[in-house]
Amino acid sequence: MTEENINVSSEFYRPAASRGALVFFLMNELYKIHSFYKFSLDSFVIVVNRAIDIVAAKDRADKNGGAVEGEVEGEAGEKPEGEAAPVEAKPEEPAEDEEEEEAAEMTPRTLSKRVDDLTSSITYQAFNYTRRGSFEAHKLIISTMLCFRILVRNGTLKQNEVDHLVKKEVALEPPHQAEALKFIPETAWAAVKGLETLKVFEHIISNMESEPHLYKKWYADDKPESCDLPKTIKDLGLFHRILLLRAVRPDRLSGALLDYVGQELGPDFVDSQPFDIVKTYDEMNPQTPTFFVLFPGVDPTPEVEKIGKMNGKTISDGTFINISMGQGQEENAIKALKEAGKVGNWVMFQNVHLMQTWMKSFERNFEIVVEDGCHPDFRCFVSSEPPGLPQQEIIPESILQNALKVANEAPQDLKSNIRRAFSKFDESHFKRAESHKLSEFKALLFGLCMFHSLILGRRKFGAQGWSRKYNFNDGDLTICGDILHNYLANYDQVPYADLQYLFGEVMYGGHITDDWDRRTNSTYLLVLIKPAILTGMNLTLAPGFRSPPQEKFNREAYVKYVDEKLPVEDPRMFGLHPNAETGYLTT
Repeated sequence: MTEENINVSSEFYRPAASRGALVFFLMNELYKIHSFYKFSLDSFVIVVNRAIDIVAAKDRADKNGGAVEGEVEGEAGEKPEGEAAPVEAKPEEPAEDEEEEEAAEMTPRTLSKRVDDLTSSITYQAFNYTRRGSFEAHKLIISTMLCFRILVRNGTLKQNEVDHLVKKEVALEPPHQAEALKFIPETAWAAVKGLETLKVFEHIISNMESEPHLYKKWYADDKPESCDLPKTIKDLGLFHRILLLRAVRPDRLSGALLDYVGQELGPDFVDSQPFDIVKTYDEMNPQTPTFFVLFPGVDPTPEVEKIGKMNGKTISDGTFINISMGQGQEENAIKALKEAGKVGNWVMFQNVHLMQTWMKSFERNFEIVVEDGCHPDFRCFVSSEPPGLPQQEIIPESILQNALKVANEAPQDLKSNIRRAFSKFDESHFKRAESHKLSEFKALLFGLCMFHSLILGRRKFGAQGWSRKYNFNDGDLTICGDILHNYLANYDQVPYADLQYLFGEVMYGGHITDDWDRRTNSTYLLVLIKPAILTGMNLTLAPGFRSPPQEKFNREAYVKYVDEKLPVEDPRMFGLHPNAETGYLTT
C-alpha cells in the first residue's frame, strides 16, 4: 500500500485513537485521588495492544463462522474482569500480504464496525486495567469520570452542566423559601437556587411553588432517582435528574450515578466480576512486577501460590521465594531478587510499606535484573498496605507506573460480595460433594456465601452495622466450606446446630469481641443455616430472594441466579431500617 493510502486508511481509525488518548489522560490524572494510581505510557500501550488483539481474535472467529477455542466470545466490553486475549490458544499472526488483502476487502460498513469495536475494546480494557487496581470507594468515581468525559467529547453532555454537578454551585443569597417548601432543608435551598444558572432549571423555584405537594412526594420517596417526577419537570432525563438529586437528595446520588453509567456505557462498567488470579496471570511478564494492595482480611499469598503451583513454582522446592519484609531482610531480599532473575524463580516481597527506604534499592536492582536479560520464567510480586494519607508517597513512582496493580478489596454491595464469595468454591468442590450429600451441600454452601456477604455488607453501615470493626476474611469462608464438606460426609443427618456453632462461634465468632455483635452474627446463622433452606426459603431478611431448587442448579446456574434474581439492595435485606443507608450514602 502506498503512503497516501495508508494515511487515508489511518484516518478511519482516528476515533479509536482519540478514545485511547482520552482514557490515558484520565488515567494520568488519577494520582490526584490516591498516590497508588500512577500509570506509564508503556503500560498503557500494552493494554491497547491487548484490546486490539481481542478485536482481531473476534473478527477471525466471526470470519470462520464460530469462536476459536481459547479466544474471546463477545464484545470486549462484555468480558469479565481480568479476561484478556489468550496466550496459549492465540493463532499465528497473518502475513503482511494477507493483512493488506483483508484491508482491501473491507467495506465502509465493516470498517466502521471494526473501528467501533476497537473503540469499545480500548475503553473497556483500559478501564478494567485501572479498576483492578482501584479501591472500592473510588471505582464509581473513576467510571463516572470516564462516562462524563466520553459523553462531553461526543456532545451528549454539556461541560458546564458536568462542572455544575461536580462543584454543586450554591447561591450566596438564596431567595425567601415559601412555607409550603419548608420540607427542603435550608442548606439544600441555596443549591436549588444555584440550579437556576442552568437553562433546563431556569424556572425550578417557580415550578416548585406551583405544585409543592408533588415535589414533597418526590422528595420523600425512597427511590427519587427512579420514581415519577412532578409534572412540571416530568420530561427530565436521568442526567438532569442527577443534578436535582445533587442539590436536594445527595444520599441518592450514588445509586443514580450507577444507573447512569450502566445505561450509557453498559453494565460491565458498574458490575465488576470477582478477581481471578488465573486470568490475570496471562497479563504478567518478567519485566512487570505485580503489585498487591493489602486490606484487612485479604491475603494475596494463597492466590500467588495457586498460580505458582500451576506453573511449577512452589515454596517447598525453592522455586518460589516468599519474604515478609522487616528489619534485617534487606540483603536477603536483594539476593533472592537477583537469583530469581537469573534462574527463573518467583519472588514475593510482602509488607514493603514497612521498608520505604529499602524500596529505592529494590527499584534500582529490579531495573538491573530486567536490563541484564532476566529469565522468561521470572516473576516478581510485591504487596503493600495503602498509606495513611491518600497523597502520601511510600512506593517509588516507577514501580507504581509499570506494575500490574491488584486491589482485591471486599466489595461494598451485596451482589458483588455474593459473587466474590461463591468464586472461592470452584467446580472441584461440587465434584467432591458428589461423594456425600450434593443437594444439601449446594444449598448450604449458597447459604454460607449469603451469610458471609451479609456480615461483610453490614460494615458499610458503620456503628449501626457492627459495634466494632471486624476483619472477616476469605480464609474464614473457605475453612467453613471445608467444615461443611467434612460434616456432611461424616453424619447421616445434616448437623445444623453444629454447623451454626462452628461457623458463628468458632470461625467468624473468633473475630468478634462485643456480645451484641456476637448475638447478631449468631442470629444470621440461625436464620440461614436451617432445614428450610432446602425448600426455597428467603435468604435475606427482606422478601424477594429465595434459595433456588438445588436439585436443578449447578454452579453456573447459581452464579446466573445471583446476577438475574437478586433484588435491588436495600438495608432491610440486612435486617436494618431503610434509613440506615443515609449515613454512608452522604459521607
